[in-house]
Amino acid sequence: MNTKRTLKILLFTLLALSFIPITSKPVTAQSEASVVISMNFNGPLTPVWRTYLQRGVDQAVNLNADLIVIELNTPGGSIELMNNLVQQILASPVPVAVYVAPQGAMAASAGTLLVLAGDYAAMSPGSVIGAASPVGSQGEDIEATMEAKTKEILKASVRAMAERRGEDAVALAESSIQDAKAASANEALAVNLVDYIAEDLNDLLAQINGQTLTVDGKDVVIHTEDAFLVKLKASFIENLVGTLVNPNIVFVLLSLGVQAILIELSHPGGWVAGFFGAILLALAGYGLGILPVNWFGLVLIGISFILFILDIKAPTHGALTIAGVATFIAGALVLFNSAQTPVFGRVSVPLVVGMGVFIGASFFAIVMIAVRAMKTPVVTGQTALVGRSGLAVTEINPTGIVQVAGERWSAKLAEGEKPIMMDELVEVVRTEGLKVVVQKPKLIK
Repeated sequence: MNTKRTLKILLFTLLALSFIPITSKPVTAQSEASVVISMNFNGPLTPVWRTYLQRGVDQAVNLNADLIVIELNTPGGSIELMNNLVQQILASPVPVAVYVAPQGAMAASAGTLLVLAGDYAAMSPGSVIGAASPVGSQGEDIEATMEAKTKEILKASVRAMAERRGEDAVALAESSIQDAKAASANEALAVNLVDYIAEDLNDLLAQINGQTLTVDGKDVVIHTEDAFLVKLKASFIENLVGTLVNPNIVFVLLSLGVQAILIELSHPGGWVAGFFGAILLALAGYGLGILPVNWFGLVLIGISFILFILDIKAPTHGALTIAGVATFIAGALVLFNSAQTPVFGRVSVPLVVGMGVFIGASFFAIVMIAVRAMKTPVVTGQTALVGRSGLAVTEINPTGIVQVAGERWSAKLAEGEKPIMMDELVEVVRTEGLKVVVQKPKLIK
């Protein structure tokens, strides 16, 4: 009986296994559906882009995606960071398409090399690419020898990435570095610098569908028709860090941070102003480390706050504050808006002027309070008791003890006053030596 039961179990097991391929077909079909990862890179290059891009590549590998599409709109950034991103794109095991979008977007400066690094390059109508000549960290022209070396290295990089596109594409790519030449989408397509001009992402996927690409020595057909599109958005932290490279945000953080620190220094003992001031300055410092700024501007901004502080003590009553406002505005413009600073690194002039006036007005108010305090007569000792109210500790007839301003004083009745009982209110009329002369408080009719 045990043998029969064993045979029955084996028979049912074999029958069940024979049906597995049939029942698993839908799962296999689902796994074979094409997947496209879409990412959005907008603004100047920042270190957080490295993390975001690596997250996209890892996601594409996990989902066995056919393609990664990077929608790019950037005015550029540092060469070092650009090289890191280019290496990540070239090393991606999943094909990458770099798409300059939306319409009117740009892949300027370092963005040009990011486009060329992709397996496919595309632009939206009205977009531009190029102007990739290297500049210094503060946007200034670099020294001639260093400029020549940097240009040659960059030209070698674009030749390596653009040589498969033909001589005309290589010539335009080199010209974007040597002569800061920029090209429209149509001009770039005409010389094969880019592969497609696409109205939108769907149009791009339709054009790429069915294309053959060599990956690791094997020809792979890219399937993007009816692909499952996964839009990988930047995380909250990545968006926050990206915001910190906005020059207007950096300027506001810097201004408020310095002001908070000065408030803490002028009123020691607290911690709130100093704590928030330190955080604001740390955030501003991150942005300043990324943006192409002229650090001399910080010197002028520091001088402006010194003038604000001096005006509180000096008898100028506002003159140094006005000078401080002018110096603050000049320092901010030198910091962010020097002649060679790229457009993306510049701060709004109305914002600078408005913030300068606001800070100046704040310090002027402090100056006026200080002046008023200096003009107020100093009243100390028994003289300060005149007009104060207190309480009779003992009966005052005609002398006794009262408590005024938290202290006990010997007291006597003012002329013509009736005796004051214990615990009744008293009012100090004048002082005589170490005694106070009191009366009952007068009622206001």
